[in-house]
Amino acid sequence: MAEPLKEMFNAAYFERLANEVEIAAPKVERAALVKDLLDGNDGRELNARLRHASITLRAHLPADLRKAVSILRDVAPHMPRGYTALLYPDFVGRFGHDDPAFSLDALKHFTSFGSSEFAVREFFRRDVKGTLKVMRAWAEDDNEHVRRLASEGSRPRLPWSFRLDAVLKDPKLTTPILERLRSDDSLYVRKSVASHLNDFSKDHAAYMIDVLRSWDRTHPHTAWIAKHASRTLIKAGHVDALALFAFDGKAKVRVDDLELSTKRLKLGETLEFSFLVTSEDARPQPLVIDYAIHYRKASGGTSRKVFKLKELELGPKASTNITKRQRFVDLSTRKHHAGPHAVEVLVNGKARMTAAFELRT
Repeated sequence: MAEPLKEMFNAAYFERLANEVEIAAPKVERAALVKDLLDGNDGRELNARLRHASITLRAHLPADLRKAVSILRDVAPHMPRGYTALLYPDFVGRFGHDDPAFSLDALKHFTSFGSSEFAVREFFRRDVKGTLKVMRAWAEDDNEHVRRLASEGSRPRLPWSFRLDAVLKDPKLTTPILERLRSDDSLYVRKSVASHLNDFSKDHAAYMIDVLRSWDRTHPHTAWIAKHASRTLIKAGHVDALALFAFDGKAKVRVDDLELSTKRLKLGETLEFSFLVTSEDARPQPLVIDYAIHYRKASGGTSRKVFKLKELELGPKASTNITKRQRFVDLSTRKHHAGPHAVEVLVNGKARMTAAFELRT
């Protein structure tokens, strides 16, 4: 069994952290720091361990914020990168509000070690105008981590964080950042821009489509962003989103022979299904083919989840057979419930055929 994610912040990590702090700041009592970092650690989950570490460091580092952050700047290059490196921006996000210019510069520095996307939001919601000005400058930076921070940190619906109400109300606030990054060379940045726009689609679909229409989508990077940004709307059969990529919501196709490998399966098993798509048009048709699973809920109803399958151009009167396998296992984001389920085939966002099956847990 895989080790729980919270064990990234384990005793060995905190021992190493304390060692590096002591090297950077010899006046810090290493043993006392380790003791306080580990106090109650076993009972905390992942993010609680990170937050406790921030609070503990504040108690042991110099009271002067700039001196404390300077020590963390010395520590960061000698510690692991990735999720545990969110500790440094978390420290700044929690304790740097009274010195925003210095703190935002520190977040720009620390984002290359992990990410400052969560911490910067603390400044955004306190001073939208001032923080946006800084983030727009970040969008011009040579470092891809900083450019991504401009987009990811200002997302209105960033997962694992609070929503930015100002951007939810007015997406024009962050559009200049996205405009600057719309053809960025870095895939890391482009993924963030696409996710930012996808956030827009949930509250301002028409506005998001207008933005994409205004962009030069002949550029391959911009085209990639546009397609990924529109994924939620395309799955939902949004007419304007489909039209943006020449997908006709009223495509002349027929779906036949939806066959399931079994009508009854147990949790942990795999369902295989196949179906035939046939064109009824005399012209080639661009098609986006998805499928949905109607999951049984604890309440007895169902919840529909759409999954990407494939895109293709189907020739005049041509047919194509498609097969897919789906494994049913409990995840942290989904718990399965016994009872009737269904597979649904969608073509250009429109439901075409459904087949039922039973899941036993």
